[in-house]
Amino acid sequence: MAMSLETKIKTALRPILDYPKLGTTFYDSVGVFRNGALLKEVVTAMVAPFEGKGVTHVVGVEPQGQILGGAIAVALGAGFISARKPRKLPWVQVRQVYSLEYGGDSLEARRDDFVAADRVIVVDDLLSSGGTAEAAGQLVKALQGKVVGYAFILETVADGGRGKLVDAPVHVLLKI
Repeated sequence: MAMSLETKIKTALRPILDYPKLGTTFYDSVGVFRNGALLKEVVTAMVAPFEGKGVTHVVGVEPQGQILGGAIAVALGAGFISARKPRKLPWVQVRQVYSLEYGGDSLEARRDDFVAADRVIVVDDLLSSGGTAEAAGQLVKALQGKVVGYAFILETVADGGRGKLVDAPVHVLLKI
């Protein structure tokens, strides 16, 4: 009997207890990326809800969202834009500061990354507290793009991050 995609993902994830702080479980998705067949299946499943929806750009949140986002953009025939950690982009950036369950951070994008007609999905490997994805969505809106969806491999439901993403549908492959 063939394994479901959820089971394959669950098997490939590595939960790391007490990282990055005591009481937090970090779900390392490297096992998904290391397995070519699984990565292909994950990308195909993440693309499916957005086919035919007029997506013009995919925003991948650094670092794993960049890997997924690039592949998803190619599959959709869309452009790719990276939401980066601070001080990694040349030229004029827009910064969005956000909070995480273990501290704060910020994301940046180039001031000219979007125009008002752009229809954008935000992609990352994990939806936890929602701060990172929310910040990426706010960057898109600050630069005149329209967020039409969010896509993740994994959602840690107890962390409540989905509640911060009320502006567009949220698609996840596995909920824990």
